[in-house]
Amino acid sequence: MSSKTILVLDDEPHILELIAVNLKKHGFEPAVFEFIDEFWDFLEKKTPALIILDLMLNDGDGFDICKRLKTKESFSQIPVLMLTARSEETDKVLGLEIGADDYMTKPFSPREMVARVKAILRRSESPEPKRSIITIRNELEIDITKYEVKLKGQKIDLSMTEFKLLKIFIERRGWVFSRDQLLDYLWGNDKIVIDRTIDVHIKNLRKKLLHFGEMIKNIRGVGYKMED
Repeated sequence: MSSKTILVLDDEPHILELIAVNLKKHGFEPAVFEFIDEFWDFLEKKTPALIILDLMLNDGDGFDICKRLKTKESFSQIPVLMLTARSEETDKVLGLEIGADDYMTKPFSPREMVARVKAILRRSESPEPKRSIITIRNELEIDITKYEVKLKGQKIDLSMTEFKLLKIFIERRGWVFSRDQLLDYLWGNDKIVIDRTIDVHIKNLRKKLLHFGEMIKNIRGVGYKMED
């Protein structure tokens, strides 16, 4: 991830120029795009420190882009500042609920825009302290930050899907999740799978966890939960 690159998607050239000029003044390296395809092409090659995203685009919807960003593992940690002419409260709430870090409406003050960018980056660079390793019965270790699982000191090779399932179960032990909720958590709007896909992944996860797999319970007619 580049600590200075700011990726900007907006279909108004004068807005892109205004943002680029002001970001450069403050030492950032703006990469600006009018079209969604060019935006994704850049993102596949380089990870920016932050994304400034317009909601109303000629060739797409900013909400859909934000959802895709936040549901893809490789993009989900990139902060997003939404920028739009829509000022309704419902739009702001929806933007924040789907993962945007902040929201500005047009017309905007370039000075405020830069201040918000800096504030978001400070928050993302200095996250609240979080326990990264969860231990169960002194035998099973789940390292949330390294995506590693160990059983009695031996590493277990989990797929990303299996790890994400274990993570949500571990962090919310006792909660019951329907298959649809788990599908949304794993794939969001990109899912082209049936709900029984979850059953297959959980079967594989249980097998790899050996006796700890018994902690993942099937709640008939509802879904799954994990309990001690």
